[in-house]
Amino acid sequence: MTLRVFSDRRCLEHEVPPGFPELPTRLAEVLSGLERTGFSMVQTEEHPETEVAILSIHDQAYIQRFHQAVVAGESFVDTGDNPLSPGSWRAARAAVDVCLSAADWALDGSQRRAIAAVRPPGHHAERAMAMGFCYFNNVAVVAEYIRRSKGVKRLAIVDFDVHHGNGTQHLFEERGDVLYVSIHQHPFYPGTGTAAERGRLAGVGATLNVPLPAGSGDQVYREVFEKIVLPSVRQFGPEALLISAGFDAWEGDPVGGMRVTEEAFREWGTWLGQVADELCAGRVLVTLEGGYDLAALASLVVAHCQGLEG
Repeated sequence: MTLRVFSDRRCLEHEVPPGFPELPTRLAEVLSGLERTGFSMVQTEEHPETEVAILSIHDQAYIQRFHQAVVAGESFVDTGDNPLSPGSWRAARAAVDVCLSAADWALDGSQRRAIAAVRPPGHHAERAMAMGFCYFNNVAVVAEYIRRSKGVKRLAIVDFDVHHGNGTQHLFEERGDVLYVSIHQHPFYPGTGTAAERGRLAGVGATLNVPLPAGSGDQVYREVFEKIVLPSVRQFGPEALLISAGFDAWEGDPVGGMRVTEEAFREWGTWLGQVADELCAGRVLVTLEGGYDLAALASLVVAHCQGLEG
């Protein structure tokens, strides 16, 4: 089994106002930590399918509005939690480039784990709206790319960010070929993700939300993984596994309210890697989402990757 880390320095070009938690330093620290640990690092370039892949998920009018807002020097797009800088468009596009390149490598073989170390994050981005620090829904874009380009008919997305991935859920909730599983703090931003939200129309049953109260720690998450998440993924039987990896459930995170330790993130990697070995020829693609404790973030991501490595 081989694990590679994919990234692009353009992702650092998205700058944010003072006091804003989604800092370029987050990614810089993660990349430094992964490199020091000895993981294989790949710097990507523009991907030829990025424009088409983004259009498969996001409305053209929204894409144009986002781009024009950056060109015009506007401070935000859509809401006040989506700041803009001159490099925001390039960074958001680069995040998609990285995810597609990582998918190409992970899916064109077996026993391959790929980590798309990117920012801005993506799982709050809706089809026609930026939201929650997110501009393009990276995991949704790459999921649709995999389905269309790699002959994968069924795939699963497991999201353990402390916030519910409203954008990812809404983009796939009417479909039965993508299983979306989210474990998150509730009630909390963005207010969605109740257990009653199970999908719609052909997608009923392919959305699985596990809302947890603030203060939940390792044991609660362990029971959720063992009794709900892993059995559900096994029952669905995906051909590829995607992970929306947010590290803001960490006990020291300044944004989240959970009590998860570093060892738990390692365990989740181990368990999800084992499921991928059973069902998906070991093929896993991880996309980075949240996580805002700069002193701990790199160690948490390294621990998760080490778990995935087995």
